[in-house]
Amino acid sequence: MGYYDMVESCWQLSDAALDYVKKAGRSVEASEVWEKVFAPSPLVDHERTLRESPLHDKIFLKSPYGLQYRPDHKDWVPFRHGPVDLSNENNI
Repeated sequence: MGYYDMVESCWQLSDAALDYVKKAGRSVEASEVWEKVFAPSPLVDHERTLRESPLHDKIFLKSPYGLQYRPDHKDWVPFRHGPVDLSNENNI
């Protein structure tokens, strides 16, 4: 999977979290979104997320990317937590 696809996967997971909250029709804590949306995803690095983000405000994926919660916007946006290697055009 190339880096572009990895970021796209982040956005899809972010959209899934937003859809969950919208369908709930109420205020939803990050821990609930973790349990219902992020924890079941095969993209999520569970060990690292639980170790480094016990409040679940950052979700680390198995790729160099993850999702970070923005409380002022009440959404999740991609961030990079690992190195990328653009020397191979197949990675893009």
